[in-house]
Amino acid sequence: MQPNADQAPTDPLRAADQWFAARGWQPFEFQTTVWRHYLDGRSGLIHSPTGTGKTLAAWFGPLLEALHHGDGVAESARVLWITPLRALAADTQANLQSVLRDMPLAWDLEHRTGDTSASARARQKKRLPSALVTTPESLSLLLSYPDAAKRFSQLRCVVVDEWHELLSTKRGVLLELALARLRTFSPAVRTWGLSATIGNTRHAMDVLLGADHNGELVSGDLRTRIEVESLRPDQADRFPWAGHVGVRLLPQVMQAIDSAGSTLLFTNTRSQAELWHQALTSVAPGFADQIALHHGSVDREQRNLAEAGLKDGSLRCVVATSSLDLGVDFTPVEQVIQVGSPKGVARLMQRAGRSGHQPGKTSRVLCVPTHGMELVEIAAARSAIQAGRIEPREAAVLQLDVLSQHVVSCALGGGFRHDDLLSEVRTTHAFSRLSERQWDWVLKFVTHGGDALKSYPEYYKVVEKSGVYRVPDQRIGRRHRMSIGTITSDGALSVRFVKGSRLGSIEESFLSRLKTGDRFLFSGRVLELVRIRDMVAYVRLSKGKHDALPRWQGGRLPLSSQLSFSLREKLDAASRGVFDGPEMACARPLLELQARWSALPRIGQVLVEIAQSREGTHVFVFPFAGRRVHEGLAAVLAWRLANIAPASFTFSINDYGMELLSPRPPELCEAVLRAALTPENLVEDILSSINATEMARRKFRDIARVAGLVFQGFPGQGKSTRQVQASSGLIYDVLHRYDKDNLLIQQAHREILENELDTRRLKATLERIEDEQIVLRTPERFTPLAFPLWVDRQQHQLSTETWKDRVQRMAQRLERAADG
Repeated sequence: MQPNADQAPTDPLRAADQWFAARGWQPFEFQTTVWRHYLDGRSGLIHSPTGTGKTLAAWFGPLLEALHHGDGVAESARVLWITPLRALAADTQANLQSVLRDMPLAWDLEHRTGDTSASARARQKKRLPSALVTTPESLSLLLSYPDAAKRFSQLRCVVVDEWHELLSTKRGVLLELALARLRTFSPAVRTWGLSATIGNTRHAMDVLLGADHNGELVSGDLRTRIEVESLRPDQADRFPWAGHVGVRLLPQVMQAIDSAGSTLLFTNTRSQAELWHQALTSVAPGFADQIALHHGSVDREQRNLAEAGLKDGSLRCVVATSSLDLGVDFTPVEQVIQVGSPKGVARLMQRAGRSGHQPGKTSRVLCVPTHGMELVEIAAARSAIQAGRIEPREAAVLQLDVLSQHVVSCALGGGFRHDDLLSEVRTTHAFSRLSERQWDWVLKFVTHGGDALKSYPEYYKVVEKSGVYRVPDQRIGRRHRMSIGTITSDGALSVRFVKGSRLGSIEESFLSRLKTGDRFLFSGRVLELVRIRDMVAYVRLSKGKHDALPRWQGGRLPLSSQLSFSLREKLDAASRGVFDGPEMACARPLLELQARWSALPRIGQVLVEIAQSREGTHVFVFPFAGRRVHEGLAAVLAWRLANIAPASFTFSINDYGMELLSPRPPELCEAVLRAALTPENLVEDILSSINATEMARRKFRDIARVAGLVFQGFPGQGKSTRQVQASSGLIYDVLHRYDKDNLLIQQAHREILENELDTRRLKATLERIEDEQIVLRTPERFTPLAFPLWVDRQQHQLSTETWKDRVQRMAQRLERAADG
């Protein structure tokens, strides 16, 4: 049944009740709570497990309002629905449309992303639809047009989907600024965020709502049960190394896929996805056409086919990365498989939710360890989920490159006055503490490039006239709109058949190392490079084995703080002889050997091993704090030890610890280790132990792109990464030499410390170690915990023999020693 179009119902919620009843459903309490809050003019955050109806909770509010007030025809934008991925826009639009078509509202619903056709963008430029699904970047683009204030003056609701994915990123900062702008244009607009897996919901809501912290946090108390299961080898190797076990479990993985109607197989990296897709299709050639590949570098058309195949049930399995973590409702998916450790509790819960994607259904995930210690990580993840320990996400603040970009967008979008925009910007969490000095610096930067660049007219983007700041040149506006956004990566080259279709894109840093005739695995195929011309890599199919595998930036995920703590709990229990669960029972031989040859660290302990080999002295330290923390800690530890007694070190890291190798044995005792593992003078020692200037130079490239200091070129005329790096490098050198107080230079150094080296977590780790007992051991051989660190270093060294052969021989020798 539908409400009478000629007479609005007395109870605004009646139309929703009728819509649900027509389908034999009943609204959940949290949904009706959100609708009442919305109709009362409130904003807030909806926190509920995946698949429990958050979309309907957010969407019905503005629909019921329109029905109640007789707003059946909307001549301007009423609702903006922000999605973190443009790939989700069309699917989200379809889900919203399925409700809208049953309502007596003459609303039109469209989406706008970078994939939207030119004709649709031209139509939307004349008049925005009643409801628009878009991304943070496309919203910022819309705000850069002169009539933005008029176009959004009647806006009533902004919904931010998967807010937790944007919260701690520069994209989230860009969205915060856009929301503040919309609240200026339409003061009555309400903002609602949707989030499934996050540990600090109150903080997430406060950031979303800005200065209006008086929002409503609505939790859907629909605890979806998550079952974490695993495939296990008959006998776990006692000397683990990444990827070794996973391949051995391929027959079991294939059997699991064969037993389910449809499967989503997640990997943590694109390279791993390529390898597993190839492995599955090679062992099951009869099912090759029913196994698809999906990741961010694969061409959009191929990803669309994979998504459609999951929805209509024509595909048995899709191998994917985080590209399918979010949003899309794949109801037919019966099974989720996670290859390797998820590295985070929230990530595993998010992926598990792709199965049983309905209220009351059990979500199951089958984990496939790629080495023996990942069995312990899987057990740790299960315990963390059961305990409700989910990672928090902290919002980014004072990203002046993003603010500079936004200021130019506002100057394009009708102009602004100094004090008005400053007050508006300060309503955001990201810039609530923006000082007058910082604000004046940003205005100088966008008007003439700042003190060091004011001699170059190309940096004169904004002019002030009669107290109003505007962009005077259409050419500047055109270039700026093409550069809006904060997503930066290594420059990508399009990959295309010599005579045929586009396959996707690969980062330039990988393709630049190949020569004509080299073969590599991409898009589920073995390809041979023919030539590179005009930022396009032309390829043909090859029947041989691949020589290389593309590596994308951010390839290895670090172990999260919550999973790290749970992992240490499992090791603590194992040290006391407790091996609960099938994974711990399988890993028991590995852990018991570690305890016999050295020790298993308990809570309150940090393990340090010193071993000798023909290479020199190996110092292994195991804080179990994740690879990002260990990268900074290894550099600092090597620096400090070398200052105590002259020595040279090479090091390797993983999520469990680090190895420092010295040709000469350093004099180590507990007192020396205590002095080297202190949190005192941490930042100074980090800056002394690494090439901070070069790291900041690379980081500045991304900041320069966002802030508009470098332009990547018009379509078809894009600059290569080397050109952009050269441009930003020259600017960095000029600013570093003549403008040391430049706030973008300072931001580059701050981002290196905060993001690349995770200094805050590194300091917390050292403070923890300061209160812990140092367990110092000198084993005769590499232990199960030390062995993978040695392996990681071998992989990065040149040798006349393959590193895998060398690793296998060493593992066999250690296994024989363990048996003896």
